[in-house]
Amino acid sequence: MEPRNVIGVIGGTGFSALFDGGERRSVSTPYGPPSSELSVATIAGATVAFVARHGSDHRFAPQVVPYRANLWALRSVGVHQVVSLSAVGSLRPELPAGTLVVPDQLVDRTHGREHTYFGADCDVHHISFADPFCPRGRRAALSAGPSAGAPAVDGGTLVVVNGPRFSSRAESLEFQSHGWSIIGMTAMPEAALARELALCYTTLALVTDLDAGVEAGAGVTQAEVLAVFAANRPRLRELLFATVAALSGQQRDCPCADTSALPPSFELPG
Repeated sequence: MEPRNVIGVIGGTGFSALFDGGERRSVSTPYGPPSSELSVATIAGATVAFVARHGSDHRFAPQVVPYRANLWALRSVGVHQVVSLSAVGSLRPELPAGTLVVPDQLVDRTHGREHTYFGADCDVHHISFADPFCPRGRRAALSAGPSAGAPAVDGGTLVVVNGPRFSSRAESLEFQSHGWSIIGMTAMPEAALARELALCYTTLALVTDLDAGVEAGAGVTQAEVLAVFAANRPRLRELLFATVAALSGQQRDCPCADTSALPPSFELPG
């Protein structure tokens, strides 16, 4: 088992202010620069490295985020546990806007994204991905949330679409028919890349809207999403702080940490 020395946080620009006083680090990677400089600060008593997923000026749409560079940069500075913050749509009326969700499964409906570190410069490798999210990270978030005033729904399937457009009603109805719970645009390939780097990965999702097939009306708009996210950002922040505090100093005894099956030609950063 190894200690979690640094906790990585991947989030939107709305959370950058939490790390304004942090140490800025420019990290180069074999996959180009990450979407923003890393900011390393102390949050809830733990050392945290933050990267703004869409860039400090929100320049990267979901389909062009440099996911490989972001995860590689975090691993390079000692991160072993990643907490991802994500705005999502709801595929169920019982999960209204403002609901916090800690998903336990995901479905990948993205395309055209650089989704693996394996194959070009090292041996082909097939990772185990039956459970995409870290079980210990999920437990930490779910157990710490209520005392922080930010309880979250336990479990649910997150379907990841390519974006940047929202779903058609027919697409949304298809996703609902499978029993999936929430919909987003960034958890893949993020979660799979984290697993390839033997990083724990936990998503804290904030529902900002009901997807197009859940209710009648004009459908989802960007303005609606941003407004709901801004109104509920403090609760997501409290859940993040509580999760980071719960994870700080813990030992990694979860399957995510297993590096024994990585290809011999693949060298982990950090």
